[in-house]
Amino acid sequence: MVTMCDTTAQAVADITDGSTVLIGGFGMAGMPVALIDALIDHGATELTVVSNNAGNGDTGLAALLAAGRVRKVICSFPRQSDSWVFDELYRGGRIELEVVPQGTLAERMRAAGAGIGAFYCPTGVGTLLAAGKETRHIDGRTYILEYPLSGDFALIGAYTADRIGNLLYRKTARNFGPVMATAAATTIVQVHNIVDTGALDPEAVVTPSIYVDKVVQV
Repeated sequence: MVTMCDTTAQAVADITDGSTVLIGGFGMAGMPVALIDALIDHGATELTVVSNNAGNGDTGLAALLAAGRVRKVICSFPRQSDSWVFDELYRGGRIELEVVPQGTLAERMRAAGAGIGAFYCPTGVGTLLAAGKETRHIDGRTYILEYPLSGDFALIGAYTADRIGNLLYRKTARNFGPVMATAAATTIVQVHNIVDTGALDPEAVVTPSIYVDKVVQV
């Protein structure tokens, strides 16, 4: 049963030290900035964060990194023109990094949500990303074995929720939200709008309420 939270602080209150937190966003598109700010205020530390990139500028995920709350980042794009917070932490040996190709990152989370034990993927074959991983030749092509990636919590941004937690997203702000919602033990969502149950076209719902635990309107 979804909980409609009055504040972002209430939404993130159960996140504990050492948690693995899946954070949606493609750059800033779809990044749940209000929930991240609440997590900073909450104080949980030693977090492992899974996200597409390692923060932009000084806000959102970058602010969480700057606050010293993250032990490890698992992402696809750790370095870009405005990733100076992560760069400084990584070069100083103050944060761990695991690089995962973008499609593999999404599929590992999808596998976690679908209950798939592992899968073979060609991405990364012949590179350092394949080091130590099991390989297999299938129909003349080499694949590496990848394992599911789940989270204790997911923080995602959606556009509209109804009162039982069905979600709609706005264009590219959808990005990793749907797979992260399925891969986390507890999914926490910030939304722009909350509508009455029954107001959403069931055929248009992207994330069904069964995957959603907490919703807060921001």
